[in-house]
Amino acid sequence: MCPGKTSDLDLLRDRLRPGERLLGLDVGAKTVGIAISDGRLGLATPVHTLRRGKLKDDVAALRTLIAERNVGGLVIGLPVNMDGSEGPRCQSVRQFAQNIGLSIDLPVAFWDERLSTAAVERSLIGQDVSRQRRAAVIDAHAAAYILQGALDRMQVMTTQEPTDDV
Repeated sequence: MCPGKTSDLDLLRDRLRPGERLLGLDVGAKTVGIAISDGRLGLATPVHTLRRGKLKDDVAALRTLIAERNVGGLVIGLPVNMDGSEGPRCQSVRQFAQNIGLSIDLPVAFWDERLSTAAVERSLIGQDVSRQRRAAVIDAHAAAYILQGALDRMQVMTTQEPTDDV
């Protein structure tokens, strides 16, 4: 599965019920940045950063968010290399997705997260956010950046769908 592949987003969008939201995840070795979409799938907002622990604890925290926020699917950032190839970090993220998929039955789409953290960091620096505060929020903001990219692509796909008026 290629990162950001349109068919992944098509499948994800097609499985959502009206009003369901998407949860965006920026999976790292020590933390998971979490963001949520609105019910209209137009805007991503950072939620918080989850410090990774035992898988069962991570799954429990995600399940709670999913239940509280009416989540119908996940968009997970895939850290592909700059040349588009997948390395060990991608394998780790895919394994995390597979592991949580055993306990959480939601559709998943992977989204290319290249340069997301760098873009978010530049934005936070531009807003004069302190280094300490940036460290505390950067993963959740990166998750929102990833999720917003997928939402924007889904909006483009929706407006480009063929009509029967031909």
